[in-house]
Amino acid sequence: DMIKFLDLQKVTAKYAEEIHEAVLRVVDSGWYLQGKENAMFETHYSSYIGTKYTIGCANGLDALIWIFRAYIEMGIMKPGDEVIVPANTYIASILAITENGLIPVLVEPNLETYQIDDSKIEKAITSRTRAILIVHLYGQCAYTEKIGELCEKYNLKLVEDNAQAHGCKFNGRMTGSIGDAAGHSFYPGKNLGALGDAGAVTTNDDELAHIVRSVANYGSAKKYVFQYVGRNSRLDEIQAAILDVKLRYLDNDIQLRKEVAKYYIENIENPAIILPIVKDWNAHVFHLFTIRCADRDGLQQYLAENDIQTNIHYPIPPHKQECYKEWNDLSFPITELIHAEELSIPMSPVISMEEVERVVKVLNAWK
Repeated sequence: DMIKFLDLQKVTAKYAEEIHEAVLRVVDSGWYLQGKENAMFETHYSSYIGTKYTIGCANGLDALIWIFRAYIEMGIMKPGDEVIVPANTYIASILAITENGLIPVLVEPNLETYQIDDSKIEKAITSRTRAILIVHLYGQCAYTEKIGELCEKYNLKLVEDNAQAHGCKFNGRMTGSIGDAAGHSFYPGKNLGALGDAGAVTTNDDELAHIVRSVANYGSAKKYVFQYVGRNSRLDEIQAAILDVKLRYLDNDIQLRKEVAKYYIENIENPAIILPIVKDWNAHVFHLFTIRCADRDGLQQYLAENDIQTNIHYPIPPHKQECYKEWNDLSFPITELIHAEELSIPMSPVISMEEVERVVKVLNAWK
């Protein structure tokens, strides 16, 4: 049997009864946008993350776009200002910056954690820097005390891309509540996934919350009154209802992911494979279990031949993408190394220990 990278059918089946109930409730209610389900999910997610506000929107990219847009509306940023961002992130983190006419300043990650290297940030700060966008990549906390100190010292906003890290903690605080604002994705494959696209912004900032909610609703806070030139980016009632069901089980699902991760870390013994380094088990929720290997493509091929599905996160770094061709000549050796060697192996709350053992056995047998 093929071991799937992520078996979404199984994930959904686990909570099928409650999901079906939730969907039917919405269908029968006759109210499909901006209703009770959104209000309920937003309330529950805010108390889970530990912020005053959750504002549901269409997807995780929009969530980040609206945060920067709100800062522009607030007069805190203007087009041409700079935002520091890790060089090895998914493209969405960077798209959110450029979409607002802001300039991304790429900083290399730390090779042990794959998170932005806090020792390299200060050198990248200029008089135009307005924010640091940290990305909790693969489900691991990217925040450090030093990043907090830099934001204070240079009066910078701290924005979190929490798309991959719902439920992750830094010293007891949830990621998504550490910065000034955070974008969340509930793409189906995420630790907290909808059955379609969905996203949210979390913040304690009253003004930012008001602007994000308005901008994502055509620029309107009051029906037919338009304060901003807005867009339409809303979380629909069905997705909100589904997310509310799955939120109840998120911590339990994360626990199951950690058990899989622990087994991998303790039992993968092939010297050709570099395993993740976990210093704090609360600070990693294993959205992905990433290994590195010099012959990544060979290893991926070998695993496929052994009926084990894998994924690469991500084959081409942002600065080598055609859409940012002005960066194509830039050199980020650590980022490039990660993108050349990274392989994500099966990880989910529904993978069986039998399957996990098979993955380990096959990996250890690779020469």
